[in-house]
Amino acid sequence: MAIEYFTPQETVRSAVTDAHPELAAEQAHVDRAHRRLDQAREDALRLKDMVEVGQGGTNQARWEREVINENIAARLRQLDLGERSLCFGRIDQSEEAGGGSYHIGRIGVSSETQEPLVVDWRAPVAEAFYRATGRDPQGLVRRRHFASRGRILLGLDDEFFGEAAGSARAVVNGRELRGEGALITALEENRTGRLGDIIGTIQAEQDEIIRAPLPGVLVAQGGPGTGKTVVALHRAAYLLYAHRFPLDGQGVLVVGPNRLFLGYIEQVLPSLGEAGVELAVLADLVPGVRVTGRDELVAGRAKGDLRMVTMVRRAVRDRQRPLRKDLVVGMGARRLRLLAGESADIVAEARRRYRHHNAGRKYVQAQVFAALAASHPEDVSADAVEDQLRRNPLVVEALNWMWPVLSPGQLLHDLFGSKALIASAAGNRLNDEEKGSLFRPWREDMDADRVVWTVDDVPVLDEARELLGPKPGRSVDDEFRTYGHIVVDEAQDLSPMQLRMLTRRSLNGSMTIVGDIAQSTGAWAHAGWDEILEHLPDRRPPRMTELTVGYRIPGPSMALAARILREAAPGLRPPVAVRTDGDEPQFVSVAPTAEDGDRRLIERVVEVALAEVEQGGAGNVAVICPQSLYDPVVEGFDRAGVVIGRAPRDGLDRQITAVPVNLVKGLEVDAAVVVEPALIMSEEPQGARSLYVACTRATKRLSLVHSRPLPAVLTS
Repeated sequence: MAIEYFTPQETVRSAVTDAHPELAAEQAHVDRAHRRLDQAREDALRLKDMVEVGQGGTNQARWEREVINENIAARLRQLDLGERSLCFGRIDQSEEAGGGSYHIGRIGVSSETQEPLVVDWRAPVAEAFYRATGRDPQGLVRRRHFASRGRILLGLDDEFFGEAAGSARAVVNGRELRGEGALITALEENRTGRLGDIIGTIQAEQDEIIRAPLPGVLVAQGGPGTGKTVVALHRAAYLLYAHRFPLDGQGVLVVGPNRLFLGYIEQVLPSLGEAGVELAVLADLVPGVRVTGRDELVAGRAKGDLRMVTMVRRAVRDRQRPLRKDLVVGMGARRLRLLAGESADIVAEARRRYRHHNAGRKYVQAQVFAALAASHPEDVSADAVEDQLRRNPLVVEALNWMWPVLSPGQLLHDLFGSKALIASAAGNRLNDEEKGSLFRPWREDMDADRVVWTVDDVPVLDEARELLGPKPGRSVDDEFRTYGHIVVDEAQDLSPMQLRMLTRRSLNGSMTIVGDIAQSTGAWAHAGWDEILEHLPDRRPPRMTELTVGYRIPGPSMALAARILREAAPGLRPPVAVRTDGDEPQFVSVAPTAEDGDRRLIERVVEVALAEVEQGGAGNVAVICPQSLYDPVVEGFDRAGVVIGRAPRDGLDRQITAVPVNLVKGLEVDAAVVVEPALIMSEEPQGARSLYVACTRATKRLSLVHSRPLPAVLTS
């Protein structure tokens, strides 16, 4: 759908320049707010000096000092805006709505007499700044947008409502654009390699998601460029503001798909004054685990399937075993005996009593020594037998056979290192190919707790951790941390086991799930949100929302992406682009030669990337590669003497960055150079969806460089 315009009587935009008669007055107001902000910082620092105690202070005083210092540090972080603008707008209410005038900004600032100089963007009164439209003014007569750089106002942009209105206003997909001038200006700025906040340009459909009620699971489906990631982060900040108690104590967790993505978004919440939110990938939620890489497709699918729950449970049960023969051990001149049948009774009773495996070890140990004591011809206590035999090699071996103390890593290292154990635990739940994909040679010289695991192992380790429970003496380290609210980005790729892992950490079922089914590219690509929701908390009916307007991607690039989407996800519609103009995608063909292989292709990629830098000035460029060409492309830039970032290591900090296509999801750059679309289509599990992702990263220009024939989806 194209952008429409309507001309109702009630709205008008009056674009103003630096010559606006109220610019000086607004600058004076912003200056006053900044002076109060500076004063608040000085007050916080003075308070810190007041609570200092010397070495002679009591433990209570030192504890109080630490708590106060922590609160002061948090307050100082909130008050430190850096180069960010404090205030980005103002609303004027009608007389019927109260007649008030409020400046809207990043955080709340009050005068010496507690008069609000700037209202926090999350406050209820600020809602009209984001929601008011010509059809529903929400009590406003004027909404003003500030163009600013740091503390300096550069210009004003007014929108009038009611009787003062009269001229046209942009509408996309049936929704008015709020602050169109400020929005377009923000969209056309060069990217920095870090995601920024959008508090000055939040649109109504985004604000509805941000301010949605806390309880239950909220799903936000959004195509490329709709702002779903930044909306989810603003929602986390809003919920902490609106529900400070209890969320401050319960915690808020934001889960991203990989560390590159976390580095990309890490500045957003601090810029909104919320530095206490935990950012994590799934591997961070399992302590003591080192993770790198992914499994092949078959193993990845198997480890993500809920059949692994039963398999891990059976693997634990396989380590709870009666003795195969009687245990006979000497104690002085006597020979004590534990019958194999007695050991079977002990194991069966421990299984009945204990939900967590490791918790049963103490019981099994006590029963073994009690049985040995009972076999003594004299009246001796189990404690006396334990004192003498606890280090006896035969007894230690018997206990470790019957009921070993296990970590998740030890359990899975043993399980995946033995085809026999895999077969026993899997039974007929996995086919032969799946069982074979799980096997990895067991290494006797490898400490199981130092094994490097894959991303797909993580939820299986977590399931093992749930069944095993903490090792004796490590209960604090091994406790499951739960959160009052969990935000999950790029959720469309999560397997049932990964979703189960997140549900385990939800304290009350409150979650925000964002993603795009059309960008579901992993081993567990889902066809719809219902497949995902069945594995998430269901205490309340889930709420479904959709972001339909694409703000980031120019119209010509979105048109190309729409062609790919018809094959990638035929049932979905692409977002409607706000920016209908822009450069057409550039197709660069390279004649292949048998002698050079991909060398000429890569040389052309380097040329195109350098041309983008020259055209884009300070903007950043992503060279998006199929996995098989990532290293050759990096080497090609090195041969040409061009400094290039490597996304897994450097993030997007360099002006040119090589990014494997499987890591580019969720990122945005000024220009994208997509290398060899045909290989992306053939190598990735969901080739068309991966190409769709690659072609929707650029905010300005898109180039596709190829030597192989283009996929039909690009030529039809």
